[in-house]
Amino acid sequence: MGVIGLRMGRGHLEGYLKNPHCSVVAVCDTNKETLSKIRDTFNIPVAVSEYQDLISRSDIDIVSVASPDFEHAEQSIAAMRAGKDVLCEKPMTATIEDARAIIASVKETGRRFMVGQTSRYAPGFALAKKMVERGDVGELYYVESEYAHDYQRARGVGDWRVDPRREPFLGGGCHAVDLLRWIAGDAEEVTAYSNHKCLTDWPVDDCTVAIYKFGQGVIGKVFVSIGCIRPYTMRTVLYGTEGTIVCDNTSKEIFLCNRKNFEQKPVFASFPVDIISHNMYAEINEFVNKILTGEPILLNEIEGAKTVATALAAVKSAQEKRSVVIKEML
Repeated sequence: MGVIGLRMGRGHLEGYLKNPHCSVVAVCDTNKETLSKIRDTFNIPVAVSEYQDLISRSDIDIVSVASPDFEHAEQSIAAMRAGKDVLCEKPMTATIEDARAIIASVKETGRRFMVGQTSRYAPGFALAKKMVERGDVGELYYVESEYAHDYQRARGVGDWRVDPRREPFLGGGCHAVDLLRWIAGDAEEVTAYSNHKCLTDWPVDDCTVAIYKFGQGVIGKVFVSIGCIRPYTMRTVLYGTEGTIVCDNTSKEIFLCNRKNFEQKPVFASFPVDIISHNMYAEINEFVNKILTGEPILLNEIEGAKTVATALAAVKSAQEKRSVVIKEML
């Protein structure tokens, strides 16, 4: 294994080190202090500051791309062309054009590719999906999720999150968008509104609310705020005809309210929540197992592109002040 980008990539690195099938050969980061610290802490054989020096190694089979959003496409495509399978951090790309380029590269090279949408591995969210699938809340009719994060406290190494190429509704909000797509299915249309009242010195709007129309008549809402004054949360509520689920990737309880137990009752109160590494261990295990068994990767380049398109459709809607059909983006 090789890991590019050691801020988010540290979770990837730790996941690989815990997996009995994996050996970490090299790490890469442009920040020399971070690179040296990670190399020494985890006793990694090779540490390089240029990603090309990592992907060119013949002793690496898998590369994790955990660099800033707008670098994902270039590095993922280069790694696949160098004969590596790739686990790419979310969002898969910063633009639709880059998403199409990754899809084409997967076809061209035949390599295995997976997107790191870690919310699908958060224990509470995974349980909520199972509850919906087995009919615990009847038929879904409304779903909502939020990505509320104070970016004044999380500007990113070198302030990369402030870069105008990074759209927060995609960069952070893709967690909530992908989660609702996973549970409610693909979105068809979106109407969104945004404003810019908290991080007024940042180059992009800091709050967006998007109303989605999913299939089967399901309505959804995604709220993204990167300037909010509150602890990080991805509070999610799933409303069905026979009950309601309330959950969050940061809490130790998931609540179910139904006709038999009208008051909210915790139904799963002691699952492990690894908020520091965003449950990447489970994600790493699935990726490695799919490669070893040859089974299809569910969170593949097509899924990644759909989430990018669904998020950017909301950005387009807010900017152009009109509803956007998701298929327009793909």
